[in-house]
Amino acid sequence: MSLVRLSIKGISYSQTQNGAYALILNEVDGERKLPIVIGAFEAQSIAIALEKEIRPPRPLTHDLFKTFADRFDIVVKQVIIHKLVDGVFYSSMICERDKIEEIIDARTSDAIALALRFDAPIFTYKNILDKAGIYLNMSSEDKSDSEESDDILSTPETFGNTSSDEEIKNTYAKYTLAELNDLMDQAVQDEDYEKAAKIRDEITKRES
Repeated sequence: MSLVRLSIKGISYSQTQNGAYALILNEVDGERKLPIVIGAFEAQSIAIALEKEIRPPRPLTHDLFKTFADRFDIVVKQVIIHKLVDGVFYSSMICERDKIEEIIDARTSDAIALALRFDAPIFTYKNILDKAGIYLNMSSEDKSDSEESDDILSTPETFGNTSSDEEIKNTYAKYTLAELNDLMDQAVQDEDYEKAAKIRDEITKRES
């Protein structure tokens, strides 16, 4: 399976789920986006790592891990989002010490927070992006405006939100597949990635 490199587009606050944030990952050589719902602490840690000039007065957990790893010559070489099961993303960190590599299981938000601190690349497999990626169909001018307005804001990570399958089913059960695709396109245009992810999850379940 081929790997696809991802970059971080931004973090947005969830409009429907208190204390949750949507982490938006970009396909580096494509147009797809991978939205993942994460908690407030992880969102803060990722935002601080993105804003290089912000330094907390005391080290956060991920900063402490980085300091610990540096002292013992451990390097995080890359992060791979390697599995998506029932809406939950699974990730691994590829670490190296004394030229010996180890693979460590990690929550996706933790793995990305550490990848930023180690300047490590983030990857996923093509089949995961095919399944959970969302296309953003915009003109070049609209893309430019959207990128200028992106704002980095100071459970397991999921594709969409942590609502139960029954809640999602009740919300979208009345829509046909064509209507769901139209709703998802509108949510993406509105940059409501959390809603788009939930709709995409429902479409994937119906088509499987």
